[in-house]
Amino acid sequence: MSSASSKANILWFLPTHGDGRYLGTTTGGREVNFNYLRQIAQAADQLGYFGVLLPTGRSCEDSWIVASSVAPFAERLRYLVAVRPGLQSPSVAARMTATLDRISNGRLLINVVTGGDPVENKGDGIFLSHDNRYAVTREFLAVYNDLLAGKTVNFEGKHIRIEDGRLLFQPLQSPRPPLYFGGSSDAGIDVAVDAVDKYLTWGEPPADVADKIARVKAAADKRGRKLSFGIRLHVIVRETNAEAWAAADDLIRHVTDDTIASAQKIFSRMDSVGQQRMQQLHGGRREKLEISPNLWAGVGLVRGGAGTALVGDAATVAARIREYQEVGIDTFIMSGYPHLEEAYRFAELVFPHLVLERPDNLTRLRSNTGPFGETIAGERRPLARASQS
Repeated sequence: MSSASSKANILWFLPTHGDGRYLGTTTGGREVNFNYLRQIAQAADQLGYFGVLLPTGRSCEDSWIVASSVAPFAERLRYLVAVRPGLQSPSVAARMTATLDRISNGRLLINVVTGGDPVENKGDGIFLSHDNRYAVTREFLAVYNDLLAGKTVNFEGKHIRIEDGRLLFQPLQSPRPPLYFGGSSDAGIDVAVDAVDKYLTWGEPPADVADKIARVKAAADKRGRKLSFGIRLHVIVRETNAEAWAAADDLIRHVTDDTIASAQKIFSRMDSVGQQRMQQLHGGRREKLEISPNLWAGVGLVRGGAGTALVGDAATVAARIREYQEVGIDTFIMSGYPHLEEAYRFAELVFPHLVLERPDNLTRLRSNTGPFGETIAGERRPLARASQS
């Protein structure tokens, strides 16, 4: 278990599948173009986020192209980008990884995604069952990890065959960028404990997360491996709890029953155990969306994947984060609507309540203009608040 005073890595999110002020409607929708994504990345960099997650799938802009295009505009920010076993050759994925890691000066993180929507998978040419996708993932990672470690690979599995596989140019990070992975099924956990560095879960109540972490740790212990743990959550933080809950209600004000039914029908076709667990939290109903103290399942009514948000004032949200830290979570991948504004709210309100992990080789931004805030009457600065230690 982790101490409540443990340091946390906080990542934000680049919404390449769309953004806006409300869910489930075009009202308040925002054009997500390169300039907007660059703004979010630069804001996250300046505010002190460890990195940003880029989603993957046919509803999103390509994560590799977006990451490589915005990376030069930020100095410290890391990019959590997906490799897709079954969609990519492990050798090609290893070359892409090594290249982006080098040109970003070691700021790449890798998200291993097997894909949980059979309909989308078929559109991408994948006609494998759930467990067979994880079998492909295991073979993919065996080749991918060895290539990035500088080995010459000859491999013949059930799904993948490689002869004389080599990387001529190695990644900057050694032996490779860290691997993040989420999979709640037995097959997913079995792959995770053998091959990745950080196991991810979506935002379930802390007790459920604790049970999942214990299950993964027990499996890892049998293999003599240790993993760290992260969680994917939305956040709605305001100056007061009442304002935050009002903002949560406002976020889904345009969501109709028909929209919910249509979204839940799509989610029900998926064979992802994690997605099934998200659906079970709210059952497609609006009646009781606070499923755990300050944990709200309203996002999952219409959004796949991460469907829960921490809702409250800064002290409350920080307290909920520490509860997850106490059960073993050290990495928090957050998002909120709209993503540019909520990145500021979360960092400015909640960061002072947390102890953040900072990379040792990076220097924090410093301001040479005194305390933040507009100059009073053009002559003096406002009083400084206590800075984060």
